[in-house]
Amino acid sequence: MAIKQLSVFVENKPGMLYDIFKKMSDAGINMRAMSVADTKDFGVLRLIVSDNAKAKEAFGEDTIVADTDVIAVEMGDTAGALCKVIESLGKNGINIEYAYAFTASKEIGAYTVLRVDHVPEAEKILKDKGFALLDQKDIDRL
Repeated sequence: MAIKQLSVFVENKPGMLYDIFKKMSDAGINMRAMSVADTKDFGVLRLIVSDNAKAKEAFGEDTIVADTDVIAVEMGDTAGALCKVIESLGKNGINIEYAYAFTASKEIGAYTVLRVDHVPEAEKILKDKGFALLDQKDIDRL
């Protein structure tokens, strides 16, 4: 059930993010979620998009892009909802490398994207605890 995230390596200078988003826009690619982490010289733009293959093609061969398996966990809109997810994983020895959130609509809900050290094990733990996970088909339909 893991979904594919694109990690795009972007030089940390004015206009570089615009170039990436413009290429996506021109190709008709919808962004579902994003996160940017930066260093002095480069940033990592993490994206969940409507069509990974089309996005990679739009970025061109000059752009370094990696596919990463991540988990999208449905979150309730209540205090402590994220704590329950993190607790379930932590108590079972799953390390969370990074996380970010996104929302779709009231009908679809809010999600946390998690990059963990053991994806299949984490998915099983979360499902067994009753958490709903998105798969790639769900992302494509958003």
